[in-house]
Amino acid sequence: MKKNIWIWNHYATNMYKDQAGRHYWLAENLIKQGYKPTIFGASTVHNSSENIDTGNKLFSFDITNGIPFVFVKTPKYLGNGLQRIKNMFSYYKNLFPVAREYAEQHGKPDVILASSVHPLTLVAGIKIAKKMGVPCICEVRDLWPESIIAYGTLSRTSPIAKALYQGEKWIYKKADSIIMTWEGGREYIIDQKWENQIDLKKVKHISNGVVIDTFDKNSEKYTIIDSDLDNNAYKNIVYAGSIRKVNNLGMLLDAAKIIQNQGKKDIRFLIYGSGDESEALKKRCEEESINNVIFKGRVEKKYVPSILKKSYINILHNSSTSLDKYGQSQNKFFEYLAAGKCIVQTYSTGYSICDRFNCGISAPVQNAEEIAKSIIAAYSDESKIKLMGKNARQAAYQFDFNNLTEKLINIIEDNESEELSNEFVRKTS
Repeated sequence: MKKNIWIWNHYATNMYKDQAGRHYWLAENLIKQGYKPTIFGASTVHNSSENIDTGNKLFSFDITNGIPFVFVKTPKYLGNGLQRIKNMFSYYKNLFPVAREYAEQHGKPDVILASSVHPLTLVAGIKIAKKMGVPCICEVRDLWPESIIAYGTLSRTSPIAKALYQGEKWIYKKADSIIMTWEGGREYIIDQKWENQIDLKKVKHISNGVVIDTFDKNSEKYTIIDSDLDNNAYKNIVYAGSIRKVNNLGMLLDAAKIIQNQGKKDIRFLIYGSGDESEALKKRCEEESINNVIFKGRVEKKYVPSILKKSYINILHNSSTSLDKYGQSQNKFFEYLAAGKCIVQTYSTGYSICDRFNCGISAPVQNAEEIAKSIIAAYSDESKIKLMGKNARQAAYQFDFNNLTEKLINIIEDNESEELSNEFVRKTS
């Protein structure tokens, strides 16, 4: 009999709204394979003031496209301050009674897949799975506190960081399996010097990915009319994403200025997205006469596939950090692959997908000069551009959620086999 799988993701309510996203797509494919997934998210919708009404209860329930969603009651918050921390603790605390009540109504799960961003979801998954006598798979999509330290928000030697590291190690020790979205997860644990305390065999890799069929349908159905993008007189370098400090688009402007000064008049940057750095960057372009950058503003996600397919080169750019050595798994990277265009990556990573599949060029060091060199190197060889685009599209199929779901099923079944074996040992000993 196929299994009941509870998927816990604090921010899965956005997937319910968008009818898209990692766990939505995994759940879709699990259902096709006969499994029964249920996704547990917070009642709050991340990055909005919306909160799904749970009434006088600790949770509400809905089904969309056959996928059951449970909305755990949490308080509203804005920004990244104390309100958001309270929201995280509320989700953690309320998961315990919600899990108990939901199990009474619908039966207990056969396995819990507890997914970060924040680690409290993983802690709750481990504790509740133990009470219910089922395995807990912990999925790590963001390293706490390593990512906070990498971006300079927290000191590695601070008491808070030390406490978070101890909590992280506890999670890895107690989880039945660990899924990491970047390929170098085992290397990270070794770097932390935890390999003698944590069984590296239980560390698995399932990257983020793309639903190629949906991507292609959207690219045809939602074609944006854009005189800049459609102007074949230019080789358009497309960036699609947020425009915030962490994205460091000022460096991209520096590279654009170098290219402009070298007289490459047919190279142009089209920036699709929004964020609190937009106005300052636009002003800088005006003041410094950077004429080869156009800010296109935010577009609905459904239009992104058609934009990426119409580009000459798609550029993957954000602040390079010490985390890059462990690989890459940005959601938009896999859309870039599906678009079938050459990718210029403005930094190098370990376990490089661009290098492995020969689908792009990576700057060896992230600075404006190397980014400009990489773009010009790609731009200068049209036959190479076409080959890399073809390779990117072929690579995308390996990261389609049909294939990623098969990886998850293998992990689930391995845990079930081990649980049955352990139960047999307990009964016969």
